[in-house]
Amino acid sequence: MAILNSYKIAALFTIGIFVAGCTSNVTTSAQYSGFISDYSKLQEAESASGQKVLRWVSPDFNAKKYTGVYYTPLVYYPSSTPTHRVNQKTLDEILAYANKRLKEAVSHQLPLVNSPKRRNTLIVRAAITAVSAEDKNLEVYEMIPIAAVIAGTMAASGNRAQQAALYLEVQVIDSNTGKPVIVVVRKAYGKEVSNSGEPITANQVKSTIDGLVYDIINFKAKS
Repeated sequence: MAILNSYKIAALFTIGIFVAGCTSNVTTSAQYSGFISDYSKLQEAESASGQKVLRWVSPDFNAKKYTGVYYTPLVYYPSSTPTHRVNQKTLDEILAYANKRLKEAVSHQLPLVNSPKRRNTLIVRAAITAVSAEDKNLEVYEMIPIAAVIAGTMAASGNRAQQAALYLEVQVIDSNTGKPVIVVVRKAYGKEVSNSGEPITANQVKSTIDGLVYDIINFKAKS
């Protein structure tokens, strides 16, 4: 009985750690990069694909007012720095893929134009603010006491599976006023990374970009 109680206590302790440390589905304020000047109006919302995002849409926004969209090439903000998990080749590949796909996506909303100075134009500015891998949340079956203890041990030793994550911040600006009309801060998970020492590949991140593309194409401001 004493041994069983010890397992229960250990399990509850481990579960408590994981509940406290579960990854958030949205970007936290501590993770804001500063790319966007004002985060204060952001509210949690759901994208077309069901992804939780932080978003603000101006109450005066009316897509019918605009005749074109200017796509400003995506950047890393702050400037990207290779690490032992994400090398420069991977960073370059992610950025190139994201730029190609996002430019195509915004063109589904309005025709692309070649100057941000045209009237009645939406200017898209976006940045990748982090590429990372985060511990996966406990699955239901892992919450069984003994399994939870094992999962906790794996996480502590760095052997627990992680998920690739991409952080994005987007501003859509009205060319007539120079003011933002849409702001989105998004955190999206990609494919599984086997453990905390495994390098992150571009292919593990690309699905996060594909999800964003779907949501841009299917975005309805008034919905």
